[in-house]
Amino acid sequence: MNIYDYDVLKQLATENYSNQRILSEQTGYSLGKVNEAFRQLVDHDYIFVDGSLTTLGQAKIQCNRPKNAVILAAGFGMRMVPINTEMPKGLLEVQGEILIERLIRQLQEAGIKDITIVVGFLKEKFEYLIDQFGVTLIYNKEYATKNNLHSLALQANQLENTYILPSDIWLEENPFSTTELYSWYLVSEETDASSTIRVNRQKELLETKNNQIGNKMIGVAYVTKNVGKSLAEQLLKMDGQTKYAEDFWEVAFFHEKQAATIYAKVYRLDQAFEIDTYEQLRELDDQSTHLQTEIIDLIAKELSVETKEIVEIQVLKKGMTNRSFLFRVNEKRYIMRIPGEGTDELINRQQEAQVYNVLANHRISDDIVYISPEKGYKITEYLENSNVCDPENLNEVALCMAKLRSFHQLQLQVPHTFDLFEKIDFYESLWEGQPSIFKDYATTKEKIYALKTLVEQLPKEWCLTHIDAVPDNFLFTETGEIRLIDWEYAGMQDPHLDVAMFAIYSLYEREQVEQLIDAYFVEGCSSEVRMKIYAYIAISGLLWSNWCEYKRLLGVEFGEYSLRQYRYAKEYAAIVQKMINSQEFV
Repeated sequence: MNIYDYDVLKQLATENYSNQRILSEQTGYSLGKVNEAFRQLVDHDYIFVDGSLTTLGQAKIQCNRPKNAVILAAGFGMRMVPINTEMPKGLLEVQGEILIERLIRQLQEAGIKDITIVVGFLKEKFEYLIDQFGVTLIYNKEYATKNNLHSLALQANQLENTYILPSDIWLEENPFSTTELYSWYLVSEETDASSTIRVNRQKELLETKNNQIGNKMIGVAYVTKNVGKSLAEQLLKMDGQTKYAEDFWEVAFFHEKQAATIYAKVYRLDQAFEIDTYEQLRELDDQSTHLQTEIIDLIAKELSVETKEIVEIQVLKKGMTNRSFLFRVNEKRYIMRIPGEGTDELINRQQEAQVYNVLANHRISDDIVYISPEKGYKITEYLENSNVCDPENLNEVALCMAKLRSFHQLQLQVPHTFDLFEKIDFYESLWEGQPSIFKDYATTKEKIYALKTLVEQLPKEWCLTHIDAVPDNFLFTETGEIRLIDWEYAGMQDPHLDVAMFAIYSLYEREQVEQLIDAYFVEGCSSEVRMKIYAYIAISGLLWSNWCEYKRLLGVEFGEYSLRQYRYAKEYAAIVQKMINSQEFV
């Protein structure tokens, strides 16, 4: 059977048959296609010549009847800044309705009562749906590090005659039905260069190949029992592999080994809206109550504009500590910083504000428009056509070290200190009794603390130090300046610590560390100071390893970075101890 046969059979199962011309109008297919489908259904004993269903036809309908639905609602919705800091996308109001509530009602209108919602970010905000609609909530505790392939894998054993859909979509027409006969996936007639699927003349979905342009993927699907079983197997197989952690569930659905035919359900441009950004919501419904957010109101107030003048909002790459987005007001662009998960425990915003006050007028940092010591919000002017330092480019690294040294030579002062060993203990305390993931942590920590007396005895200056002077925080501007941004951890310290921080964030090997030290100390570096920087590398390695362990408990993983920091602690502690034993620094 092909899709025309299926759709004619479905129509005959739901409406009384009059004649094939009316059947053509009902299905939207040409009279010729309907006539051919009708003949095929009669020949294969699915219908009688009067259009009524045979026992085989009725069994076909019953076998594929929809049983349940899974709504995927666990993700951050990072592109939905700034709304995503306050509300999951699925709970946005559009044209007087909450997105996920509209989807649930559409499912229930089609007779689907067994509805499971996979939640994660701000999961508590979905709890009311249990009482209001009788749905089931499943918690994806790995929502911060895995995409919705993992969310669907949590329900793999339920994928049998199942609707699968995201929570953040607005569908004009109800795509769900009491009768389904084949597996399908909802696409738009709009083309999309990033899509991996296209619709052929038989309305089948095929993978795009050789730079073919695909159809925009909408994310709604129906899977029959057989396809659901195959999908479940693929989901569980991929979910167990790290390389698929960031993939959407469609990667499993359209996997090349998917044996069954997947048909396309095609919607017009105005029939389905996936709401990914603040401006898409504003375009769809400029009266939505969720357009009025604390952050948008703050921007409007500080820049003395109407909220509608805040445009071209786009999320920037999520940093280790914060979420930030870019926006334009009139002819100028700005960056809004929003503190990330657990940031209140890590950053003293009062101290950060003090640092920016001291830096004012020195043209060292980014240009601050607004900073909130209470909430950590920050608005800065965007430095157009700037680029961060490439740690593999020795010329750029040398320029950054010269900039860093000139900053240190200002000998700026603030009333607070960044104490390395205090921070190591503090980050460890945030684990709340959980053991380290590293088996030899206690031994490693003991070796790091053995360096404390040494570091305190070695000569050092004491001034405002960036602490987080890493390549990503050096900006080369179009005017030829270098700006050093993100001063959240800054405080009084030995400025040579900044050299160590640059090295370990860049994941430098020993030879590169030596080149970095030489770039900072153009006049030459004594073995005593060099050993001190090695000690700082070891101490800072454990510091940021502990920091990463805390973030991991919040669901945020840093992969190789975390492992390498711990290795720096162990390897450079050993290097320093060897120098002490051999008295190389004398």
